Amino acid sequence: MGEKEFISVWVRDPRICKEDFWHAYMDYEICIHTNSLAFNRKSSCVRRRFSEFVWLRQKLQENTLLLVNLPQLPPKNPFFSLNNGQQINTRMKGLQQFLQTVVLNPLLLSDSCLHLFLQSQLSVPHMEACAEGRGGVTVTQAIHSSALSRLRFGPEQEEDLREDHQEQEEDLREDHQEQEEDLKEDHLVIGRSEREPAGVRASDVE
Repeated sequence: MGEKEFISVWVRDPRICKEDFWHAYMDYEICIHTNSLAFNRKSSCVRRRFSEFVWLRQKLQENTLLLVNLPQLPPKNPFFSLNNGQQINTRMKGLQQFLQTVVLNPLLLSDSCLHLFLQSQLSVPHMEACAEGRGGVTVTQAIHSSALSRLRFGPEQEEDLREDHQEQEEDLREDHQEQEEDLKEDHLVIGRSEREPAGVRASDVE
């Protein structure tokens, strides 16, 4: 029996980037670890900023001709502070949930813009040009050339991603077990309430 297909994606390591003395923005590291045949690289990390997530969602919406109900991104906050840890963590969590939902959709997984976003270092104009065949290189070439332009994944980085994937799997199993226990408790409460005399609620006798 072959290994079950998985696609693990993380959004982490927020970093403040200064454009000039007065202007700065925050980008985030997006890491992928997968055994899916849909991906050219099985492990990768790139950095993206919020506006690039907005571009990705718009492109996916256009390319699927509204056939897919895309998940929402975290709302844009005009009062977002680069120094507010709570706001940053909330946005990171929302961005990760967005990507986790997107990569589970087979139709979206066939979109070149998604793969360029997740596994290349190209800017938005260059991603658009490449996806439309105007970039002088294929999507696969762009992804692999981006990998070569960074430090290659060493054994330690690969192992880190595998450990993160295992932790994510354990968290999912624990959540599933908790949900099953909650359902069992609900069934017990319902069973007791059905056996109690009329007019008596379970909460009244506990």
